[in-house]
Amino acid sequence: MTTNDVAGPTRMIGAKKRLPPEVSILAVLIGIALVFEILGWILVGDSFLMNKQRLSIIILQVSVIGIIAVGVTQVIITGGVDLSSGSVVGLVAMVAASLAQTSVNPRAVYPSLTDISPIFAILAGLAVGLLAGWVNGFIIAKTKIPPFIATLGMMVSARGLAKWYTQGQPVALLSDKFTWFGKSFDIFGFPLPLPVIIFLLVAAVFHVALGYTRYGKFTYAIGANPQAARVSGINIGNHLIKVYAIAGLLSGLAGVVTAARAASGQPNMGVAYELDAIAAAVIGGTSLSGGVGRISGTLIGTIILGVLTSGFTFLKVGAYYQEIIKGMIIVAAVIIDQQRQNRRKKA
Repeated sequence: MTTNDVAGPTRMIGAKKRLPPEVSILAVLIGIALVFEILGWILVGDSFLMNKQRLSIIILQVSVIGIIAVGVTQVIITGGVDLSSGSVVGLVAMVAASLAQTSVNPRAVYPSLTDISPIFAILAGLAVGLLAGWVNGFIIAKTKIPPFIATLGMMVSARGLAKWYTQGQPVALLSDKFTWFGKSFDIFGFPLPLPVIIFLLVAAVFHVALGYTRYGKFTYAIGANPQAARVSGINIGNHLIKVYAIAGLLSGLAGVVTAARAASGQPNMGVAYELDAIAAAVIGGTSLSGGVGRISGTLIGTIILGVLTSGFTFLKVGAYYQEIIKGMIIVAAVIIDQQRQNRRKKA
């Protein structure tokens, strides 16, 4: 028997042991769903999983958070954080809604711009989100201040702008063409909301971008070792601006979808969405230390959050208890991540 004969099976055994990290996260999702299913029959006398409407609501609830989480994941991979995404959602919802009003509204924000194509409202919302993200990235790249501080400032400013935009008044009576982006469609008898389709498309695009393009390689390199990335010729400042701009763009998209779903714009939309997005990324295996994370894991982490929220509501658990349990889960996910990082360093 040659050395290659021995090494071949050994490599095969090692490969079998190294399963994708998403497998364990998916197992957690399945386990949580089964627990709620069992408790449902015991405590409520009904099935948690065998309900099309409930499943549709779950995926609809997580779609907006998921869109934000895709951008937040990329930011965290670089070793940063984005606390402004929820406030950007609120600001974009106000701007997009103000450009999607109908002429029957006697108090339209822009009376001369009513009944225009919804494309203008969508583009305006995306532009606002992109600008907010670009400002975040520019400040971080040029001033070298911690991302926590820069995005915290944007979080406060964007929320203030959302309230100032209409002096705290909601924006209502939006056109049907605009609210169409928040509607559901029956696919093989299952109600699938358009926001979910948008979320899945966004996740697919950036899964490919992170895994198979130079953009993704630079993103991981900066998060894993900024000094090595700089020595290898990566312009860290310019790339960080791109990553934060993309995160802002996706927050803008989430704001447009939120306004379309609610058929209105309100300055308090998106409150605490940034925390849910960060939680979805961390639960999905993205390391807060940077350099580690995948969009597929974030997708599963987002669904886990949706299942938890829907499951607790199904079991009639109080909202306060839900927040407490969700916080404990986030802390547990961070502890597991730290232990994983320590094992990697020792190895």
